[in-house]
Amino acid sequence: MDILFHGHSTVQITSNGKSLIIDPFITHNPLAKTKAEDVKVDYILLTHGHGDHIGDALTIAKNNDATIIATHELATYFSWQGAKVHSMNTGGSRAFDFFKAKFTQAFHSSGYTSDDEQKIVYLGMPCGILLTIEGKTIYHAGDTALFGDMKLLGELHTIDIAFLPIGDNFTMGPDDAAIAAGWIQAKNTIPIHYNTFGLIEQDGQAFVEELRKKGLEGTVVEPGETISLI
Repeated sequence: MDILFHGHSTVQITSNGKSLIIDPFITHNPLAKTKAEDVKVDYILLTHGHGDHIGDALTIAKNNDATIIATHELATYFSWQGAKVHSMNTGGSRAFDFFKAKFTQAFHSSGYTSDDEQKIVYLGMPCGILLTIEGKTIYHAGDTALFGDMKLLGELHTIDIAFLPIGDNFTMGPDDAAIAAGWIQAKNTIPIHYNTFGLIEQDGQAFVEELRKKGLEGTVVEPGETISLI
């Protein structure tokens, strides 16, 4: 299984010739090393409806005839734009052809903002996502604050890789993310949602070093870099 980090919170996972992408934000992502038009996937999973997480979802879905998997309101929003969708919701799980997805809690917000119209479209509850692929468990926290039920994730699941936001201001900062990592007890924690913009500049390596002081494993994955999970 190969895991490609596109920067910000965009993670692409490929297994046995099939691929999925989480929160595709590439076109307006200054850290991205590829173009949305070049992304080849079968599924698109979305944690919530902010532009920096859904920005290229429709383009990638239509270019690949890929299915968007998201909470009901967000999936419905994309279905109205002609995309293939599968709607889910917090706590629900479902097996697809090469993976199983379960949507978990996240504490954040979710909506599309139109500055020209001065309008905000509500797009459902934000979520994290637990993926099971090739017998491995991957947790993408989405955008979230620290919350106590993260402890349950570590108690109920053996998580191989956790993607946690560390940018602060809009999500957990490094200190809270380190607490979350301690609760989740993933075999490897990878920081995301940082350094894309000035407001979320953080030192990913310093975060990983802090995890190691706590006896936890962490890895900084640079945008455009692929890691393998065996």
